[in-house]
Amino acid sequence: MKVSESQWQETTFRIALYQPEIPANTGNIGRLCVGANAELHIIQPMRFLLTDKHLKRAGLDYWDKLSIRFHENIEDLIDSFKENNIYYCTTKSDNVYYKRQFKKGDVFVFGPESRGIPEEILKKYWDNTINIPMSENIRSLNLANSVAIILYEGLRQISEKKHSQYQL
Repeated sequence: MKVSESQWQETTFRIALYQPEIPANTGNIGRLCVGANAELHIIQPMRFLLTDKHLKRAGLDYWDKLSIRFHENIEDLIDSFKENNIYYCTTKSDNVYYKRQFKKGDVFVFGPESRGIPEEILKKYWDNTINIPMSENIRSLNLANSVAIILYEGLRQISEKKHSQYQL
């Protein structure tokens, strides 16, 4: 179901990719962000160029609709969103994502595909870490899939809050 323009008047969430490595994942995530009216934030360095054909192909023809921002480092991102909740998505946390109450403007940080968010960042912000439960048969889910799970749970929550105000 498509959502009308009037229903998406402001950014829902912010997805931050810490030093992304795989262009196709970033392309898919960009497309997800357009579909959810979320901003995409890239924390440098990237391991590829924005002109990469795999990035463009995965994002299809939605790049002109994507709100994308770049940050030199994690501190730059954090300084940009002092008034917002910032969640660090990691397999190392015991804090299950759906037990958190998300609100518009929250930031979700995802680490690079090969290693995740660095330990020193996780330790510093441990209370704001979240994970996606999964079997012990795998180390992690695909990055774009993980973003989709968290982002759409956030959308479900803010949609539920919006509609609950009209319930009697």
